[in-house]
Amino acid sequence: MAGELGSEFRADRNDGPDRSWGEWNPTEESVRPVRGKHRVAKQRNGLARSSTVLGVGVIAAVGAGGMASAQSKPPVSISLPDSISDNLPDAKSLPGVGSLFSGESEADKSEAAAAAAPLTTAGLTTAEAEQGATDAGEALRARILQQAEQQQDAADAEAKAAQEKAAAEEAAAEAKKQQDAADAKAAAEKKKAEEKAKAKAEALRLAKLAASYAIPTSSYTITSTFGQAGTMWSSGHHTGLDFAAPTGTPIKAIHGGTIKSAGWSGSYGYRTVLELEDGTELWFCHQSSIGVGVGQKVATGDTIGRVGATGNVTGPHLHLEVHTPDGTGIDPMAWLRAKGLNP
Repeated sequence: MAGELGSEFRADRNDGPDRSWGEWNPTEESVRPVRGKHRVAKQRNGLARSSTVLGVGVIAAVGAGGMASAQSKPPVSISLPDSISDNLPDAKSLPGVGSLFSGESEADKSEAAAAAAPLTTAGLTTAEAEQGATDAGEALRARILQQAEQQQDAADAEAKAAQEKAAAEEAAAEAKKQQDAADAKAAAEKKKAEEKAKAKAEALRLAKLAASYAIPTSSYTITSTFGQAGTMWSSGHHTGLDFAAPTGTPIKAIHGGTIKSAGWSGSYGYRTVLELEDGTELWFCHQSSIGVGVGQKVATGDTIGRVGATGNVTGPHLHLEVHTPDGTGIDPMAWLRAKGLNP
């Protein structure tokens, strides 16, 4: 065999210096397929699986510390086909390998260290780390719980504010209700006091008037009132107020005034007319006798005549009429009560 190798070697040397040697390319075109388990398998992109594994293995070996053992040995040139090297990842991007390159800066090393750090600590803040959070999921859970607690606190605060507002409005409404009730009570009491004072003043006024006015006779009975209908009166209704009393009962002046007329007056019998200062006329009719004369001044309570049954009558009585200054006849009962008298 040595002779064969030698002859082959010589044959190769005899090819001459012009023969060009190319870089060995173990591709499918230059490597003859070998039968058996070591045969190279085809890949869709034209790469051999064994070649890819070889390249990655070499880089991993270097990253794992192969450079330490290779420093005492002469460098060995390793070349890979362009189709393989173009598809291999950048060695600097591999975790734990890129930091071994001499041209890498401290910032690149920091970025590589951060990239190599566990993903469970990503997103942790300094405050969370100080609080004992060691996991990103735990930190996220804590943040969600904190946010939910804050939202619940805000909702509770809002509900409390609404309750306080409702309570304040209810208290204000109750206070207003009580104030309105107190005002109404005070107004009612004031009105009652005013009415009481007014009634008292009216009573005093009437008492004062009563002192200056008098009932025209005594021992009497009211038998007919003003406006009463009947055929006994020529007008069809009664025009005065009748005081039935025994004949000869004294008739008194109701108020001070002047005697305007005194004498016979047809159906009225003997009549005396007393004119007051305001022009009101008081007619005293059916007298049995007259005790005053025309133009005479009389005072309240003076006797001006006596009860009789003269004129158109059915029995002894005093027929009293009240006429306003314009001559209109009014109800004597109402007029007497207005003067504080109650016949």
